[in-house]
Amino acid sequence: MIGLVDGNNFYVSCERVFNRKLLGKPVAVLSNNDGCCVAMSPEFKALGIPRGTPYFQLKHREKTEGLIFLSSNYELYGDLSRRVQDVLRSECLDVEQYSIDEAFVSPPTWAEQDLMAFGVRLRKKVYRWVGIPCGVGFAPTKTLAKIANHIGKKRPEGVFILPDDPTEILAKLPVGEVWGVGRRLVTRLKAEQIFTALDLRDASDDRIRAVGGVVLLRTVTELRGVACNQEKDFDADPDSVSCSRCFGEPVTTRMGIVESVAAFTAQAAVKLRKHRLLAAGCNVYVQVATPGMFESWNDIDSSFVGRTVVFPEPTDATNEMLKAVTPVAESLFVPDCRYRKAGVVFFGLEKAGSARQLDLFTQTKPLESSKLYEAIDSLNRRFGKGTLVAATEGLKSAAPAWKMKRDHLSRRASTNWRELLTVR
Repeated sequence: MIGLVDGNNFYVSCERVFNRKLLGKPVAVLSNNDGCCVAMSPEFKALGIPRGTPYFQLKHREKTEGLIFLSSNYELYGDLSRRVQDVLRSECLDVEQYSIDEAFVSPPTWAEQDLMAFGVRLRKKVYRWVGIPCGVGFAPTKTLAKIANHIGKKRPEGVFILPDDPTEILAKLPVGEVWGVGRRLVTRLKAEQIFTALDLRDASDDRIRAVGGVVLLRTVTELRGVACNQEKDFDADPDSVSCSRCFGEPVTTRMGIVESVAAFTAQAAVKLRKHRLLAAGCNVYVQVATPGMFESWNDIDSSFVGRTVVFPEPTDATNEMLKAVTPVAESLFVPDCRYRKAGVVFFGLEKAGSARQLDLFTQTKPLESSKLYEAIDSLNRRFGKGTLVAATEGLKSAAPAWKMKRDHLSRRASTNWRELLTVR
């Protein structure tokens, strides 16, 4: 059997761990730049407010109805997610983290005799050690485990074991609720008279291939109780590494563009070094808030403007990247334009120290990861993100317009020494 452990309203639950005053209150966590509601407490959902509702439409209800809005505190959520995974690994044979709030687990052999008791124990331990309430579902496959988890969350014990014959359950489940079936696919399935998970399970293989190909067929196979190899290797090296953000406010200065691109380059370089990868170059781009201002540019046909940078040699050193990227970022700026987003995408990735094709003008020694930035990354992990940064990224004391807007940010109580809780 495969188990799925999923945190209930995870972002809101993380906020409540360090702020008990939020218990029982209608709380919503906002997306980047305080845009819209992406996570909501049960009390907030009970008001009938749809997920994704923009914050500006609800802002007036903070005082009149007591709604509470919080900015996304990714540092806090990431740290508590890591702690939840540690608890799961202490109890289970294998843990595969699927997302920040979900993980597939393999119960130990002794637990197979009483999965309900094991699920309750696991759930209680996560809540006691970390403070995050969660639901647990067990089934023969991952797709069925997602369904079991969905049911378990609504039960008092928070745990559900899918029966050997789940026909009745699948008959009541809309096809759009099946893991891996997106909105566009739902429309095509309904055209084929496939409305429920049971209809999907019992459809012929030829019909399934015609609608969604082999990927959908794997989902159907799992609905039939046969596990498919759907594992995603989260430790595998990526084909590309990127970092982009929408600005908190429109940027209208050259310095703002340069600083934002430099900061995103540095953040993406950290991801590179995590996988011990070197990049041959990167694409740098910005998005203009008013595309009409680019009508005089012959090479611009949309609001996105980009340039490609090739490094002298593959590298993961932030300073070497910034030497090449900064002049390009400056060239993307046009006076009197308002910019709303910037980003970088590294390409041509290769493993540090790996064998590579040489020519007459290439160094004979293999390219290695930057020792300097290994030390800098270590210091930033120890003393907090942004402790050491390149001057091109701007001063920490300043609050530039390109910084992500988080006006309702809570404390990063588990990752920042300056924001520890005070006990009175």
